[in-house]
Amino acid sequence: MKKFVFLSVFFLLLFSFSNAQLKNFFKKDSSGKSGVDKIVQKLPGKGSGSLTNDEVVSGLKEALEQGTKNGTDKLSMVDGFFKDAVIKILMPPEAEKVEKTLRNVGLGKQVDNAILSMNRAAEDAAKSAAPIFIDAIKQMSIQDAFGILKGGDFAATNYLKDKTTASLTEAFRPVIESSLKKVDATKYWNTVFTSYNKFSSEKVNPDLSAYVTEKALAGIFYQVGQEEQKIRKDPVARTTDLLKKVFAN
Repeated sequence: MKKFVFLSVFFLLLFSFSNAQLKNFFKKDSSGKSGVDKIVQKLPGKGSGSLTNDEVVSGLKEALEQGTKNGTDKLSMVDGFFKDAVIKILMPPEAEKVEKTLRNVGLGKQVDNAILSMNRAAEDAAKSAAPIFIDAIKQMSIQDAFGILKGGDFAATNYLKDKTTASLTEAFRPVIESSLKKVDATKYWNTVFTSYNKFSSEKVNPDLSAYVTEKALAGIFYQVGQEEQKIRKDPVARTTDLLKKVFAN
């Protein structure tokens, strides 16, 4: 009944407008919305207007927690990085010449060991990401939540990236260094470049820990982004009533 009255008033107003007023009414403003858009958005049961602030915040936090948990769980498994062609960590660009030279002289096995160990380090480090994500998610404001809900396909992932990259990098670096040592990455890396330096006058010594940290974080945010897409676009991925309500609007 309320919706019927609302629509009746809406159409009466339209008929009372002059042509010039109608043109302005349908014209979109700087936010990309017209007068019609703003009125329709307020219709009962339409868009995020039917959700309370608490529901939006709780729903977005739930989505982020689910996405980050699924993403980090997947990447922290054995071969989580190594067997994913999109995020697999390869030799850094400045070392491509090194890799080619070593393979040409029969040292491909050492190169393969170095690549495997970098990915194992990233998989090991991914285990420590979830708590850092959760801390950031807990700080989400009402404004943040509505911005994510009305934002693009990767709005939640971009929010998380903005809020956690600095702290994740700081926290990841020692974990990566420890992981690299644990899987003998440093040994393989040193073997690769020691071998290469015997054949070349151009010495190469990039910062392995910084490189793997950067690539590990890129891989995690990529995976979290994939999880966000599932929740936004696939109803099956919305595993709770709250997620279904928030993302159905």
